[in-house]
Amino acid sequence: MRKKNQIIQEERMKAYFVEATKKLLKGEGLKVVNVRNIAEEAGYSYATLYNYFKDVKELVFECAKDFESECIEIVKEETKNSKRGISRIKSISKSYVKYFVQYPGIFELFFLERITDLGHKNPTNNLVYFLLDNLCEEEWNYCMQQHIWSKNEIEIKKELLRNNLAGLLLFYLNRHTPKNYNEFVELTNRQIENIIR
Repeated sequence: MRKKNQIIQEERMKAYFVEATKKLLKGEGLKVVNVRNIAEEAGYSYATLYNYFKDVKELVFECAKDFESECIEIVKEETKNSKRGISRIKSISKSYVKYFVQYPGIFELFFLERITDLGHKNPTNNLVYFLLDNLCEEEWNYCMQQHIWSKNEIEIKKELLRNNLAGLLLFYLNRHTPKNYNEFVELTNRQIENIIR
């Protein structure tokens, strides 16, 4: 049986590698994430990484889970004072978009990488694809309870919102369309209003 100190040391070492990988992902994206760069950023030899993680995919999956939690925390904090229902769905959607504009490397990780390249295919796919749905779930349920929309209408709106916002982010972050942030915000707000009305 492992001693408590060994477990603490192992968790500490894992955290060093996770934080190093997160820093690389936020800064330059997945293209610079490899064993040597992670180890260098963490301040350890690359061989040490394999004592704690099976491979880089496992490490990236841990980062993806952390980024999901970070996004949820930021969005909840930014939208906690919004009025329930429609207003909060709009606020959550805008905050969600803002998060990925601030961290294009995370957007790349979540939406542009092949899921098979991240490992843990099904959990990663669900984490990425349903993040916005999960953020808004309480408010969708509230709207259904208040008879604002039916379950079917909500499912359509969820799908439109999820795919529309991903598409807008894709064009803005990778094709620079629209050309500036203010135009992007206006376009995003119009799309959200058109879906959530």
